[in-house]
Amino acid sequence: MHPMQTPPTPSHWLHEAIARIEADYQRSADTHLIPLPLPAFTRAGIDLYLKDESTHPTGSLKHRLARSLFLYALCNGWVHEGSTIVEASSGSTAVSEAYFARLLGLPFVAIMPRSTSAEKIALIEFHGGRCHFVESAGEVYGAARAIAAETGGHYMDQFTYAERATDWRGNNNIAESMFTQMQRERHPVPRWIVVGAGTGGTSATIGRYVRYQRHATQVCVADPAGSVFSAYHRTGDATLTAAGSRIEGIGRPQVEPSFIRTLVDRMVEVPDVDSIAAMRALSQLLGRRTGPSTGTNFFAMLTLAGEMRERGERGSILSLLCDAGERYLPTYFDSEWVARCMGDCTAARQRVDAMLA
Repeated sequence: MHPMQTPPTPSHWLHEAIARIEADYQRSADTHLIPLPLPAFTRAGIDLYLKDESTHPTGSLKHRLARSLFLYALCNGWVHEGSTIVEASSGSTAVSEAYFARLLGLPFVAIMPRSTSAEKIALIEFHGGRCHFVESAGEVYGAARAIAAETGGHYMDQFTYAERATDWRGNNNIAESMFTQMQRERHPVPRWIVVGAGTGGTSATIGRYVRYQRHATQVCVADPAGSVFSAYHRTGDATLTAAGSRIEGIGRPQVEPSFIRTLVDRMVEVPDVDSIAAMRALSQLLGRRTGPSTGTNFFAMLTLAGEMRERGERGSILSLLCDAGERYLPTYFDSEWVARCMGDCTAARQRVDAMLA
């Protein structure tokens, strides 16, 4: 640029795009914090809560991530008028990104394994997105980069940017909302916050926030069978790989850049049958269906609550209701599918019921 030239100013389209996203946020209410009626723990001075992320406009926790990723990409100058948005996603992130792409009038392509639930595929298409299928979870990265290059578009790359696209110090992030909603509870500062990890962005945001605010709260990641994150947390070896998770939306076959192991205080590894059993028990407890990753979270919550009760500790445990179970009616809520793909959950359900008692 010549010294006398003025730098280019942001385009009218960019200003309008950011304004549309901010207006959409202003129209949206915060999500509810649900206390869980578990007398066996309440009598021991232990209270459990779920923050219900299923009430977002796109029905899951990933609505927050998609909004942050779009704003991050727009402000970095990576997305322009007419850009094709490409994402590697097993479903929920793609649903939410398709929503924001349509809000901005941009084409959207989701790269996902063929095993993704039909309900999520239908939701992506409902919001105007297109689905491109690969055979395994490990193939999504290369396919996403290739399609972004072919279209001249932008690969959103949630697995790299999830931990940095959100302002972890506050600014209406999920951690700030949690602590605000807990202020009038019996134990307002949680002893534990339990989350799953797909990208690792949520655990990173919450982990940084509790340290920044100097809260005596620890972060636990509930990790499903087949995920690499637990082994990585133990060893610090970022070259590790694993088979991949059968619990949709959480767990990964490779270590993702957004999973910051030093921000996680505890990992709880959860077998698939325990995730399904906990999902079913929680759905009965709430009188509504929850998704399988919420079952993974709930099993870890019960594990931590049981340990606290044995030690005579009092306090609160807070986790996320990630999405609604209606997305999984033909899969995780179908007994034949579960028996075929996950195994017999009878003994697992007995374990969960014993934990609840």
